[in-house]
Amino acid sequence: MSFTTLGAVHAFDPGALPGPVAAAVWRGVDMMGAVARTVPTGFGALDAQLPGGGWPTQAVTELLLPQALRCEWRLLGPALPALLQEGGRIYLVAPSQPPHAGGLAQLGVPPAQLVWVRAVAPLERLWATEQILQAGPVGAVLAWLPQARPEQIRRLQIHAQSCDAPVFLCRPEGALQQASPAPLRVGVTLGPDWVLQVHIPKRRGSAFEGVLRLEAIPGNLQHMLPPRLGSAAATVQAPLAKELSDVRALGRIAAPATTHRLLAH
Repeated sequence: MSFTTLGAVHAFDPGALPGPVAAAVWRGVDMMGAVARTVPTGFGALDAQLPGGGWPTQAVTELLLPQALRCEWRLLGPALPALLQEGGRIYLVAPSQPPHAGGLAQLGVPPAQLVWVRAVAPLERLWATEQILQAGPVGAVLAWLPQARPEQIRRLQIHAQSCDAPVFLCRPEGALQQASPAPLRVGVTLGPDWVLQVHIPKRRGSAFEGVLRLEAIPGNLQHMLPPRLGSAAATVQAPLAKELSDVRALGRIAAPATTHRLLAH
């Protein structure tokens, strides 16, 4: 029996490969660039953390939401108008609440470009979503699939690879405990004031362990709110903390008139 001694193992250098081969090599420490078209989210900080700089097409994106909150529209709203150009439509499969045509119109989604698919049973929801993806939709697809299993999401991911529209699966945040073939998973909860707290538990490339705080004031209100209501944390909490500090320094309790003035901020 003979043994061959191997030389020292050197770090792999993709740059040493031929050009086309090196371009196809992805290292896990890098955030993978998008191979398909992406759509800007409307939030610069979020775009900076997504491969390709926006919501991906030809792939499934999971939105993980608290069951008691309905904040998917505040997250997706800024991206919708651009998706409706050239005759695009927003396809809704079994939304948790009936879509409010007036509210969506204020987000830039006219009722004529909204398709609502009513489905109750989990298999009906999956079937309807598959049929839409296979039809090559233009616009965006939103499907509420709280009970989807990993193998079912994998099937949707396969169909989405030939779809040039973003595909969003709205699921409860508890689904994060399960593995998922979706290449992008985004969790969102409501923060104070108009803030959305967003984390990205899964994306192509290196992990993102931080929390993004996105100011998500609806566009129809942004120009109507007075400055002091646009960011309550900066205009209410700071003066309130200062006045309470002054009260403590004086060693007395605020008089009724002062209390009324504080509440009026």
